[in-house]
Amino acid sequence: MQEQYRPEEIESRVQQHWDENETFKVTEQEGKEKYYCLSMLPYPSGRLHMGHVRNYTIGDVIARYQRILGKNVLQPIGWDAFGMPAEGAAVKNNTAPAPWTYDSIEYMKNQLKLLGFGYDWSRELATCQPEYYRWEQWFFTKLYEKGLVYKKTSAVNWCPNDQTVLANEQVIDGCCWRCDTKVERKEIPQWFVKITDYAEELLNDLDKLEDWPEQVKTMQRNWIGRSEGVEITFDVANSAEKVTVYTTRPDTFMGQPMSPWQPVTHWRARLPSTTRRWPTSLLNAATPKSPKRTWPRWRRRAWPPACTPSIR
Repeated sequence: MQEQYRPEEIESRVQQHWDENETFKVTEQEGKEKYYCLSMLPYPSGRLHMGHVRNYTIGDVIARYQRILGKNVLQPIGWDAFGMPAEGAAVKNNTAPAPWTYDSIEYMKNQLKLLGFGYDWSRELATCQPEYYRWEQWFFTKLYEKGLVYKKTSAVNWCPNDQTVLANEQVIDGCCWRCDTKVERKEIPQWFVKITDYAEELLNDLDKLEDWPEQVKTMQRNWIGRSEGVEITFDVANSAEKVTVYTTRPDTFMGQPMSPWQPVTHWRARLPSTTRRWPTSLLNAATPKSPKRTWPRWRRRAWPPACTPSIR
């Protein structure tokens, strides 16, 4: 027995054997319990780092353990190659995204093989390939046909350097997690999925996830964001129209302002013409405006009440 373990003398032969014999390729085996183990697909933005090693080692340990238990284990792998990290890496290296991405995939694939992970490489995919994202497009059109996606203008966290929207979790101390640029609040048109149509079902099914950590389930509950409240209907002055809004705090509603520039207030055209092009923050269709001292007296006059609340 050798006093020192020399991986280059042993592992290369074993890995070659795995490749030639497709050791981890999965086929249907009737009567055998299935187990699906998918780790988050890596961004092909350059080279693997220790964070990758940690993440994919954990997934591989789980897959191997399930194989020991006699299960038919599918552990696929692919590349999350259609996003900002890959594009940013290409820009940084002054090259086109496509060749940079595919070169990175080839290099990182070899790194994963050297680490000895048991992936079914016959199922490898890259999200930048048309044969993959065409199904995302198909899925989106089906959601659209069912009325489950809609477009509206919404305030977002905007990174002016990366020119992209950031989730709240990607904003650290007011800065972009990726480039450390100061994040701005910006309103832009966006597509939304009507998760709220399934909120109750999603919440109830969280209780079926017995082995999930409670803190993860709490995060999911907060993300779903179910709330209990009331709908209040406002009568519009000199009109048969009504505006219905939802609130969790009806006790504070008599002091609520309302911006006439919101899409719901399509009767805003009947508001005083002097309000045109004023910032939304200076307008209030339900209560007097907070006047600026420099405004002339006629402009500082309060508007007449426009809405009368009635609780439904």
